[in-house]
Amino acid sequence: MTINWIQAALLGLFACLSSMPGLGGTSFGNYTLGRPLVAGLVCGIILGDIQSGILVGAAMQVVYIALVTPGGTVSADVRAVSYIGIPLAMLALNSYGLNPASAKGIGMATSFGTMVGTLGTVLFYGTATINLVWQHMGWSAVEKGDFKKLYIVNKFLPWISHIVCSFVPALVMCKLGVPVVNAIKANLPMDGLAMKTLFTVGSLLPCVGIAILLKQVVEKALDFIPFFFGFTLAAGMGLNLVSAAVVAAMFAILNYELKMVGIKAKKAAAAGGDFDDDEEEI
Repeated sequence: MTINWIQAALLGLFACLSSMPGLGGTSFGNYTLGRPLVAGLVCGIILGDIQSGILVGAAMQVVYIALVTPGGTVSADVRAVSYIGIPLAMLALNSYGLNPASAKGIGMATSFGTMVGTLGTVLFYGTATINLVWQHMGWSAVEKGDFKKLYIVNKFLPWISHIVCSFVPALVMCKLGVPVVNAIKANLPMDGLAMKTLFTVGSLLPCVGIAILLKQVVEKALDFIPFFFGFTLAAGMGLNLVSAAVVAAMFAILNYELKMVGIKAKKAAAAGGDFDDDEEEI
């Protein structure tokens, strides 16, 4: 597997579009297109190996499943993980002949994602720093009463920041990452201490992501049951992440409908009206 300049440019474009203001704003850009699970599909289509892209993206998504950016503080940049880490991980797996679904494949993929994600933090703050220039221009326009200039400041000038700190780094690193991966393969054999350490650490990283997620959502011991249920499905029935997500979505819908019935009942009781359970359909 190789990455040509056109493929690298497409990866850089998606890295730019998944930035905070890119492609429909934060919701569709950063929190959808920039997530490793979605980016895995995009990278798989661009590089011509959809299955590997999705598997690598799913492995990296588990690590960063609970990543948030409170007040602009980030510990890793998933934009870099998605559109630099995933392509390089796919190259490495293909070079070593590893199955992306295997334990070693997942370990290598998550390790590549973590390394690039930490590096991507520099790009994130670089973007924010450059955007301060446009912010200053916006305040100057407001003081002068030139409100039309705010559209340029808000919609167009930030793209300069994201081209510099998203498009160009992804373009260069994806294209020049091929010889780097080949050099790693030549100097670090599979049975060497360095690769064994990489696989071991990479295999532990998904546990960190799950632990962070549990810390955020678990308030009482009973909240552990849905997680144990998901692991039971995976272990007992052999369900993969996609199948488990479909089952979870069904339970989420049922839980939502039940809560809505309770809310309507409370509203009806507060209004002094009669609430007929038979009229509610779940």
